[in-house]
Amino acid sequence: MAYLVGVLVVLVGVLVSIALHEVGHMVPARRFGVRVSHYFVGFGPTVWSRTRGETEYGIKAIPLGGYVRLVGMYPTAEAMGNPQPRTVFGRIAAQAREVSAEEIRPGEDHRAFYRLSAPKKLVVMLGGPVMNLVIAAVLLGVVMVGFGSPVASTTLAGVSQCVLPASAATSATCTSADPLAPAAAAGLLPGDRITSYDGHAITSWAQLSELIRTTGAREVQVVLERDGKQVTTSVSPVVADRPVYAADGTQQRAADGTPVTQSVGFLGISPGTVLERQSIAQVPVVTGSAVWQTMKVVATLPARVVDVAKAAAGAEPRDGTGVIGIVGIGRFAGEIASDQAPGYGMGERVASLLSLVASLNIALFVFNLIPLLPLDGGHVLGALWEGARRQVARVRGLPRPGPFDTARLVPLAYGVFVLLAGLGVLLIYADIVHPISLG
Repeated sequence: MAYLVGVLVVLVGVLVSIALHEVGHMVPARRFGVRVSHYFVGFGPTVWSRTRGETEYGIKAIPLGGYVRLVGMYPTAEAMGNPQPRTVFGRIAAQAREVSAEEIRPGEDHRAFYRLSAPKKLVVMLGGPVMNLVIAAVLLGVVMVGFGSPVASTTLAGVSQCVLPASAATSATCTSADPLAPAAAAGLLPGDRITSYDGHAITSWAQLSELIRTTGAREVQVVLERDGKQVTTSVSPVVADRPVYAADGTQQRAADGTPVTQSVGFLGISPGTVLERQSIAQVPVVTGSAVWQTMKVVATLPARVVDVAKAAAGAEPRDGTGVIGIVGIGRFAGEIASDQAPGYGMGERVASLLSLVASLNIALFVFNLIPLLPLDGGHVLGALWEGARRQVARVRGLPRPGPFDTARLVPLAYGVFVLLAGLGVLLIYADIVHPISLG
C-alpha cells in the first residue's frame, strides 16, 4: 500500500506541475490580449471539459502532458505574402498556416499570437518553463527549510560482511574467499549509533569516517548506543585499497579509466541519514546547482539514449545515473514510500517525494528550453530571431520585417515529436526489463 501511495503522490505532483506549466503560458497570453481557446491536462480522448468564457478547460485520458491552444500561433498566409508551396515541406507549412488561420475569428486578427511583439512572445513561451522552475524552488525550499536536507548520521544503516576489492561493483556480494569485515567481526549491527571512537567523542559521520581512515590496523575502542544502552567493544580496522570520490560523490578515475584508490583504514560500515534544516539562502544555490546538473545531462542526451538502447537490448548493464522514463519515476516513488531502512521515517519519505517532484520540474524546465519545436524553446528561438531581425532593420533604417514564419518549422516539429515518442517508448521498455533501483 505504501508503494502505491508513493506512486500516486508523484503522479498527482506531475499532473499539478503540468497544469501550472500551462497556466504559465495562458496567463501572460491573456494579459497581452491573445485568445486562449483550449486549456487541457493530458492527451487523447477527453474525460471531462467545461467552457468558461472563451476557453474550454478539460482533462484528457492520457496524463503524459498538457497544452493550451493560443489562437494564431502561426502567421497567416496573407501576413507572409501568400507564399506558394513548391515542396512537400512547403505544403505542410501551408496547411499549418491554414489551420491556424481558421481559429482566428473575423475581426480578431489583432488577438492572434503571431501579432505579439518579440518580447511579449518570449514572456508567453517562457512562462511555462519558468513556472516549473518556480515550483521546483518552492518545493526545495519546503524540503530544505521545513524538513531538512539528508546528511550522513552516526547511526549505522549497514554493516558489510566482508572486505571486497576496490574494483568490485557496488552490487557485488561476498564470497568465501573474501575476508570478514572488521565491523562484522566486532559485532556491530545496523541501527547502532557510534558515540565514541578511539577516545574521541563522535559528533558527525565526517569526523568518524576520517578517524577510521587514519587509524591504520591497530585495535581501537568503540562506544555505541544500542536499544538505549551503552555498549563498549573493540575493533581492528584493516588497511585496504578503497575508491577515492570527488566532492560531488562521483568516483575518481585515472586517464585510462581505472578507478583511483587509496590505502586507508576500513571497518565496513555505512551511515544512515538524518534531516538537517538548512538556511533559506541555500535554496537558490541548490536550485541553480540542480539546473546546471540537469543541463549537463540534456547536453549529453543522445549518448545517454544510446546507452539506454544498449541496456534494453541486453548488450550492457543499465547505467544507474542514466535517464529514466515515467515507469522508472513511478518505481522510484514507490521505493521511497515503502523503504523501511532504519532511521528512514515519515519525514524522510515526504521530503524525498517532494524532492523527486522538484527534480522532475527542473527536468521539465531544462528540457522545454531545447530550441526545437514543438518544445517551448523552439518558439523562444523563433521570437529571438524575429526580434533580432527587427533590431537590425531599425539600426539600418530598413522597413520593419514581418513576423518570423514559424510554420516553416512544422515539418521539423513532426520529426522531433516522433523522436520524443520513440524515446518515451524506449525508456518505458528499459525501465521494465532493466530497471534502475534506488537501492
